[in-house]
Amino acid sequence: MNESKGPEIRLLNANEIDVRVQSVSKTRNGTVGAVLLLYKDARVDMKILDEVFGIYGWKRSHELINGNLFCTISIRDKETGEWISKQDVGVESNTEKEKGQASDAFKRAGFNIGIGRELYTAPFIWVELSEDEYYTENVGGKQVIRVSPNVKFTVADIQYSEDRVLTSLTLTDKNGNVRFSTNGTAKAPTGRTGRAGASKSAGNTNKPPEENTPASGQQEAPGAMICPSCGGPISQAEKEYSMKKYGQEMCRACQRKAK
Repeated sequence: MNESKGPEIRLLNANEIDVRVQSVSKTRNGTVGAVLLLYKDARVDMKILDEVFGIYGWKRSHELINGNLFCTISIRDKETGEWISKQDVGVESNTEKEKGQASDAFKRAGFNIGIGRELYTAPFIWVELSEDEYYTENVGGKQVIRVSPNVKFTVADIQYSEDRVLTSLTLTDKNGNVRFSTNGTAKAPTGRTGRAGASKSAGNTNKPPEENTPASGQQEAPGAMICPSCGGPISQAEKEYSMKKYGQEMCRACQRKAK
């Protein structure tokens, strides 16, 4: 008996992918850089759901389970009329708590449908920053590095293989300069680099310093958080606790070392 696979979810276009600064840190050699993550906006999920299933072919609902907000996306099977559902939980945002959690739950449920799942194959992205792209502030008596508000990175080009694996990625800054490329053609930032005495010469800044590269198997899914100290995974609770106690983001393992 032949089983229908149903409509295929298309791959995300470059202009449908946003770039977020996950963390900023200074390496042992003094270079300041940022770990970047690729993510999708909830509007992209709605757009693709409309394209593939029609505006009357899908629906969403939210419910609280043990204090956590879940979203369920249901797709109507045109042949049987039945609804097939996928569900996932959301994480609170730093701004509008309830709205952010609902939006995050919707996007995560969209991953279960297949929207943007190819982002899970993205490489580890580390970009060297120039001195005018970051600043430091005192948090709990310690200096914490932040990315300047005007810094923005964009997906200029993205390519996939036939089996939906990301094979090529190019990121540019607001001035159109290539800052990350999987083919190794990215150059150092045009301003003064975030390192005393560093030169302005071009070079491949795609390769993160060894201390910022996550160990094998630690590559996180889009939206996951990474410890800027070791490159391993870090939870929201660990992040908040370490900021209050140590003045910087650290996973549990790094917190033990800091004691």
